[in-house]
Amino acid sequence: MFACLSTSFPALLSRRAFVCRTCLRHIRRQQLSANSSIIHLQSRLLQTSTPAEDAVSFRKQLKDEAKMKRLERGSNPSKKKSKGRDPRLEKWELTVGIEIHAELNTARKLFSSAATSSSEAPNTHVALFDVAFPGSQPHFQRETLIPALRAAIALHCEIQSRSTFDRKHYFYQDQPAGYQITQYYEPFAKDGRITLYDHDGIAPEDGKSITIGIKQIQLEQDTAKTIQQPPSTHLLDFNRVSHPLIEIITLPHIHHPSTAAACVRKIQAILKTVNAVTAGMEMGGLRADVNVSVRERYRNVEAGHGNSYYGVTGLGQRTEIKNLSSFKAVEDAIIAERDRQIDVLEAGGVIEGETRGWTLGSTETKRLRGKEGEIDYRYMPDPDLGPVIIGQDVIRYLRESLPLLPERIEDMLVNSPEYGLTLKDSKTLAALDDGDRLDYYLDVVRILRKECKDDSKSLERVGRMAGNWVLHELGGHFSTAEQEWSESTVSSIQLASIILHLLRRQVTGRTAKILLSTIFHGDNRSVEQIIADENMTLRPMSRDEYLAFAKELLEENPDMVNAIQQKRQHGKIMYLVGQMVRRGDEGRVEAGTAELVLRELLEIPSET
Repeated sequence: MFACLSTSFPALLSRRAFVCRTCLRHIRRQQLSANSSIIHLQSRLLQTSTPAEDAVSFRKQLKDEAKMKRLERGSNPSKKKSKGRDPRLEKWELTVGIEIHAELNTARKLFSSAATSSSEAPNTHVALFDVAFPGSQPHFQRETLIPALRAAIALHCEIQSRSTFDRKHYFYQDQPAGYQITQYYEPFAKDGRITLYDHDGIAPEDGKSITIGIKQIQLEQDTAKTIQQPPSTHLLDFNRVSHPLIEIITLPHIHHPSTAAACVRKIQAILKTVNAVTAGMEMGGLRADVNVSVRERYRNVEAGHGNSYYGVTGLGQRTEIKNLSSFKAVEDAIIAERDRQIDVLEAGGVIEGETRGWTLGSTETKRLRGKEGEIDYRYMPDPDLGPVIIGQDVIRYLRESLPLLPERIEDMLVNSPEYGLTLKDSKTLAALDDGDRLDYYLDVVRILRKECKDDSKSLERVGRMAGNWVLHELGGHFSTAEQEWSESTVSSIQLASIILHLLRRQVTGRTAKILLSTIFHGDNRSVEQIIADENMTLRPMSRDEYLAFAKELLEENPDMVNAIQQKRQHGKIMYLVGQMVRRGDEGRVEAGTAELVLRELLEIPSET
């Protein structure tokens, strides 16, 4: 088993760090007011003149600013960018490396026993060590390793049996100790990879697939949450301090902005699948920094020429864009910085190593500060934390119990005869609701296959039919009602029963949709009881009835008939099918039969 050889201290205040009794009594007198309020900083002083409850949401302000910028660009055609390929890209090659910070799914913080509940009231889950109280010490929480190891295994990394913690020194308002504890010299995982395919959204220039190397994955602590209230007020919430993070560092193997966005998207999907994280970019649980450089595409790369990084040579001077919080922001920020660097180089300038920022809705990156290097951070081994030792039995167990990864799930859903879904539907199922929608779908299919085991014709349709009803019919109800997904609203047994009645031609498609809507909106009767009570059982029309009904409809719509026969607009047949279903008695008109009869009368061959 793994173990952390760290210094231990007596646990006080629910296993918080040690502090002398006199100081403890003083702290208790202050905590009633201190822990229930947000720490205010104005112009880097601990005071403010703006009440927090009167402040405008910073996110709302960003959205308003972005909207104004879009309006300005729309009103000035000269500022619109051409959507065609920039001819300069024939000369200049873009290179991108990504650093992804993901918040781990753990109950406790990395170095204290405080809960990881950043959604609670500000500054209510803060241990003494989290705010760097003098004399407090870090206590490594070993359970935080489990989701980190799952992530590293899923990304094909080599797990190091021994890893250590280091201090990364810098002063900023969200870092109370003046340093961050991370793993710089000896991370717990190294030398991984991720393969992206064309259906993941990579650039067409990358072909069918591209493999991106992962230099390392390291554990580190998160910083406080800063809420800016312009012009000069900053609010700090220390609930997030020491949340356990993993930093995933890719190699500079990416050469297109869309591939970079696809890489972040797929890494997020993998982390969610293996339950390493609780939230993605959309909820602030994952953030990305991108390192961008350009170089002349056809220049000979000689030894010692240009910059190098972990075996990749001949690189241009890179800049780093910090804290990108959406996939679109990753792509747009890279494009803007690539174009800026090309402009500078073609004007005879030199790219400076610096940290830059990106604002929602902007078209340019903005300089924040000069780029820090290893010497600036003054990395040193943390003297209060011993090495982390991970046993092979733990790695073996986690590897054997790892859930199926997204690409394996997609392959199974698309290529297995049990399911036969389209690639689009399989990717959607795998991504929705942290896997709950996929589990629900698999339950529906399992029930249907058991009921249809002696009917080979129905068995062939079960997978796709269930996919359509789970994703589109039932999913549409949740979207319309603006409700979060819940399998208890319509159980998998109820949905399977509706589909089964449809497969056996006991109800029409329209009736099946009415059944689903009835149950979704709270009817507690069984499917069979609703059908019996509401007289919904299919009463098929005869062929003569279908022919008479279809002829009457065609006579009423001569323009539609002309469009279908003369202009070959065969898709309009489905409009006529819909009219027959709607105008027919409930439970009598089957859409498939109606379409066949209409095609026969219109002399349009059936689609294969």
